[in-house]
Amino acid sequence: MSTLRTALFATAFATFGITASAQTDITVALQLEPPHLDPTSAAAGAIDSVLYANVFEGLTRFMADGSIVPGLAKSWEISDDGLTYTFTLQEGVTFHDGTTMDAEDVKFSLDRILAEDSANAQKALYSAIAKVDVIDPLTVKITLSEQNGNMLFNLAWGDAVIVAPESIENIKQMPIGTGAFKFVEWVQSDRIELVRNPDYWGTPASLEAATFKFISDPTAAFAAVMAEDVDYFYAFPAPENLPQFEADPRFQVLVGSTEGETILSTNNKLPPFDNLLVRQAVAHAIDRQAIIDGAMFGYGTPIGTHFAPHNPAYKDLTGQSAFDPEKSKALLAEAGLADGFETTLYLPPPSYARRGGEIIAAQLAEVGITAKINNVEWAQWLESVFRGKDFGLTIVSHTEPMDIGIYANPDYYFQYDNPDFQALITKLNSTTDPDVRGQLMGEAQQIIADDYVNGYLFQLAQLSVAKAELQGLWANAPTQATDLTAVTWGN
Repeated sequence: MSTLRTALFATAFATFGITASAQTDITVALQLEPPHLDPTSAAAGAIDSVLYANVFEGLTRFMADGSIVPGLAKSWEISDDGLTYTFTLQEGVTFHDGTTMDAEDVKFSLDRILAEDSANAQKALYSAIAKVDVIDPLTVKITLSEQNGNMLFNLAWGDAVIVAPESIENIKQMPIGTGAFKFVEWVQSDRIELVRNPDYWGTPASLEAATFKFISDPTAAFAAVMAEDVDYFYAFPAPENLPQFEADPRFQVLVGSTEGETILSTNNKLPPFDNLLVRQAVAHAIDRQAIIDGAMFGYGTPIGTHFAPHNPAYKDLTGQSAFDPEKSKALLAEAGLADGFETTLYLPPPSYARRGGEIIAAQLAEVGITAKINNVEWAQWLESVFRGKDFGLTIVSHTEPMDIGIYANPDYYFQYDNPDFQALITKLNSTTDPDVRGQLMGEAQQIIADDYVNGYLFQLAQLSVAKAELQGLWANAPTQATDLTAVTWGN
């Protein structure tokens, strides 16, 4: 519609007392499509990007500032010895299929995480849970085998949302939760549609419907936003376009922080990466700032370990693995690889990986390491790299909050096995004193930096673009989520 026609219509609306109805739905674009729709049985953050808080809820939940607040549990009591958590549940909560959510569902959900055949990607976070008892329909007691100062935090993860035994069989295609939005349809490779839950137990959503579109190509992402085909692009994949959006009054650009440690993941059991000297050589071959500038157009904070810089316990260890190609060559020679070696570099779809991977491959080549690039889709990455451990190097951003504990799992995909680190994390998990926890987290950061487990690149910035009228969007990403429960269209 031309500007003149728009003005004429506006005049007519005003003259005859006609008011245009406010928009009541939203179209959200994401770069990555979920492999399936069960957040409790996959490591893919793309599942939470659609479903966290919107469709599924846990006993506790993250807020935009990273704080933990009540979710399906309205309150809790912790015993003096820190081993018993008694949760009182919200009243009148139903699943989207009309069945009642009660303590039995909480027990089912937690027992399912801990089951021997569990596919939960974060099962280790809940390993301290010894048993779950139903006291009455609105009261559930969790007994721990040892203290865990992170339990309320861990229960807020998407991996611990509450599901029902009645709907679990089809959860990967037909997710049924308790949230403010209900799942409607998934057209694979295209979109997921949600609708407002009219029977929601809490504050109802303002939006009547939400459509999630999947646009992996950065050029297509730019075109979709400019054409206003989407209302909000979460984690916009082309940071070079942000100045253009900032100059356009139709849009707002949200720049925040994430929990995403972007790393050059290294297969610690695959020769020659089982040699500390080689891992150290890789670290010194990397120019972090060149990657941030070239792949992220300056957006991102350099890191030297697997920890978020905005966390009070963060320890800046970037100097320990500073860019030094001559030192890198000397370390390779000391490792018996003066002529270099060849390895694989698997790159999933996000721009930080594809663009960053090209830069890193060139940097590694300068010291004699030939990294053969394999561009893979997200499902392929999960299957071959994450589950199959069939890789030399890969680039990925770990968006789970405060997840340094993954290094205590020797079966995790980068296969780091250090008993001293594992003992430290066990001690950290059983410690509740904030000062002691901060000290232990600092020690944990130092150990994995000293072992050069991975190449630590940068903390991923949260870059999103939305129409100017949208309100209530998260600027930061304390967890990987597109929480629409408080989003509204402004006047």
